[in-house]
Amino acid sequence: MSPKKLAILASGGPAPGINGVIGAATIRAVHEGVEVVGIRDGFKWIMRGDIRHVEPLTIEKVSRIHFRGGSYIGIARDNPTKQKQHLENTVTSLLRLNVDKLITIGGDDTAYSAMKVEEMAAGRIRVVHVPKTIDNDLDLPLGVPTFGYNTARHVGVRLIENLMVDAETTSRWYYVVSMGRKAGHLAVGIGKAAGSTLTLIPEEFPDPIIKLSHIVDILVGAILKRISYGQQDGVAILAEGLLEHLDPKDLEILESVERDAHGNIRLAEVSFGEIVKYHVQERLKEYGIKTTIIPKNIGYELRCADPIPYDMEYTRDLGHCAAQHIMSGGNAAMVSMQNGHFVPLHFSEIFDPKTKRTKVRMVDISSEYYHIARQYMLRLTKEDFDDPHEIAKFAATAGVSSEKFREDFYYLVEQDMLYRSAAQKDSTPAAPPSNGTHAKPKATKRTKSTKAKTEEKEANS
Repeated sequence: MSPKKLAILASGGPAPGINGVIGAATIRAVHEGVEVVGIRDGFKWIMRGDIRHVEPLTIEKVSRIHFRGGSYIGIARDNPTKQKQHLENTVTSLLRLNVDKLITIGGDDTAYSAMKVEEMAAGRIRVVHVPKTIDNDLDLPLGVPTFGYNTARHVGVRLIENLMVDAETTSRWYYVVSMGRKAGHLAVGIGKAAGSTLTLIPEEFPDPIIKLSHIVDILVGAILKRISYGQQDGVAILAEGLLEHLDPKDLEILESVERDAHGNIRLAEVSFGEIVKYHVQERLKEYGIKTTIIPKNIGYELRCADPIPYDMEYTRDLGHCAAQHIMSGGNAAMVSMQNGHFVPLHFSEIFDPKTKRTKVRMVDISSEYYHIARQYMLRLTKEDFDDPHEIAKFAATAGVSSEKFREDFYYLVEQDMLYRSAAQKDSTPAAPPSNGTHAKPKATKRTKSTKAKTEEKEANS
């Protein structure tokens, strides 16, 4: 009997660093005398019983591919879990290729596919998954990114920097729709690093269904506030995941939009920025204000960028550990690096029993990370409404009374999860210290002096 092989495949959407995983895993396995094959185009061919699209991987072929974006073995979104026959074909195809070890590279959908393939294989094939997505939304421990995220953020920041200069130069607004199907990590990461005017993500809204008018009013409020400070420009980043939460009554177009093999809306096919632009401009007309708004999408520009050194190193660590773990008998686990150490996360830990899918990590609205991001956004805040002079200024810009301005916009504060989470913290009584420990000092309330407010406004100008 010929020796068993290790197979590697990448599925889902591209992310910077895929080649780093492929190269490192291949080199580690070859050094152990294990033959490695690359399965081209994810599950596309093997789930149909076609084993011709396979490429032998050698050290000579992969030793330098970690410098480049894209995927050396291609990628596809084909989903083997939709039909039992496709799952059976996948396992059978791998066995026909004499594979008993499989490393999958992908996001939450691929992680789920990997888990179901491992179950179907019933011990005949060991499966280890490497988490990949620029959305940074896989269920890894806090502070542990998915690979590709940092490169995508890096490239995204450079694009936003250019748009911020253009916006200031031409006195216009840009509405930038950022990739991030479920969570707002990429949008916040880009916006926070670049210092964009404001960023909107699904997590800041209290209800699973978001009214388009709610998004519009946040943006209109930011424009009115900005104008009152003497500035006609700005850059707003909108997480594309907002689309999936929109009230269907507000956006009937979603009913006819094509979905991918995993049932996800092809968000890039919806002109979300154009839709928001139209409604914002219509709303501004009610206040006699006209402004130029240019919608932009960023995402495809980020996915196949050459990885930055962080992701080059990170993915080589992940690839090495994936190969090491699976060759040592590891199975049914997702690879993670925590505090410089390899930690396997078993599929049972990342599986959500309610959704029957892998868990998704959302932006923690109550975190200091997000609070700091909000401190540097220019949008209507609770502090604004607590200051009669500020509200009078904004109302004058809108050509309405202070009472009317409050009536139109105060609900934004009431329905903002940032303030709700802060209120919950304030209302939670401190737990008594346990024996042998010291009580933690009570957090002081964040207040801003007039000087601090002025400095913040200047920073956002």
